[in-house]
Amino acid sequence: MRKITLSRKTSETDIKITLDLDGKGQFNNDTGIEFFDHMLDSFAKHGYFDLEVKAKGDVGVDDHHTVEDVGILLGEVYNKAIGDKKGIKRMAHAIVPMDDALATIAVDISGRSYSVLSIGFNKPKVGDLSSENVEHFFESFANSARININAKVEGENDHHKIEALFKSFARALKDASTIEHDSIPSTKGIL
Repeated sequence: MRKITLSRKTSETDIKITLDLDGKGQFNNDTGIEFFDHMLDSFAKHGYFDLEVKAKGDVGVDDHHTVEDVGILLGEVYNKAIGDKKGIKRMAHAIVPMDDALATIAVDISGRSYSVLSIGFNKPKVGDLSSENVEHFFESFANSARININAKVEGENDHHKIEALFKSFARALKDASTIEHDSIPSTKGIL
């Protein structure tokens, strides 16, 4: 079973995350940042992951620490849940439209962290989420999950662009995590 629960506590945040890679798309997320919760809900639903995120952070300061630490811990949880990567598809991509927006994300569950993100926004905030922290979330996830993420989004409406990114990420990650054989998908023999 590829289900893991981990916690992370710092002087800025206190977070607990449970992720089931083989879930049904059920979610229960509460970070204190409503738009971010909406994106995590969308990530779970469209990736068919069961996800529970409980986070208390210094959102009175701003949303940066909470978004960053959720990205770090969610990446760690994903990395532990995927295990030795035996049999996974490893690489996948998804293209998701949402009205005027189009998001394209490719992932490689390579054991090496890297992110290439072309995801500029028009406004500093969408709801209570700082737009700049969207990129930071994906970077934090890639680093702690030890995966490669290459993402781009185009469009006019920032809400649509961010939501298309999270949906696209969910679909690509789900596909790459799919078990389709019984070997390590690498010429090195390890990932």
